[in-house]
Amino acid sequence: MIRINLVDDEALIRAGLAALINAEDDMQVTGQAADGADVPDLVRRTRPDLILMDVRMPGLDGIQATHTLQRSPHPPRVIVVTTFDNDDYVWGALRAGAHGFLLKRTPPENILAAIRLVHRGDTLLFPTALRTMAATQPTQPTPAAQAVATLTEREAQTLTLIAQGLTNAEIATHLHLGLQTVKTHVSNTLTKLGVRDRTQAVIAAYDSGLIRPGNPHHPS
Repeated sequence: MIRINLVDDEALIRAGLAALINAEDDMQVTGQAADGADVPDLVRRTRPDLILMDVRMPGLDGIQATHTLQRSPHPPRVIVVTTFDNDDYVWGALRAGAHGFLLKRTPPENILAAIRLVHRGDTLLFPTALRTMAATQPTQPTPAAQAVATLTEREAQTLTLIAQGLTNAEIATHLHLGLQTVKTHVSNTLTKLGVRDRTQAVIAAYDSGLIRPGNPHHPS
């Protein structure tokens, strides 16, 4: 059973999501909050596996709430929810540790699929939307961004393809490599960057300038 918290200042949004989720056999809403400031206490009380987190809230926003969660030993996975696919707040939330984002207009079946996807350890990437958001963000010399320079050529190619939304199997086909070899490149890339998942690796790639928003492909 996937335990889910809903954090959104709109009661109607929470009610709709709760009805959708609780109708499924493999997931359940275990707690709700209307303000990011209530998230730490909510998580302590309900111990969710995953949080659907609104980005813009009148109190503590989803960025700060997500950042605060990352300080705990075993934080739940976070999907940020937004109205706009070019929302600057979303980029900040992803950088703070969110595992992906959803638009509030996403069809119900896609929301459920996204929850299952993120719960099993994958990340929710939308390459076109990420490029759009990245175009408005200055590069940042974060430790992960600086570590991009330590990647081998093959690891850099792998990271670029991850940013395009390719799965490991698709990367293997594109680079004419075995699947296990690609998994090794992905694992080495995350380790070198000091990040825990593909989303954070892609953020580092943009922050470092390895990937330019107007040209997501690896430089020749």
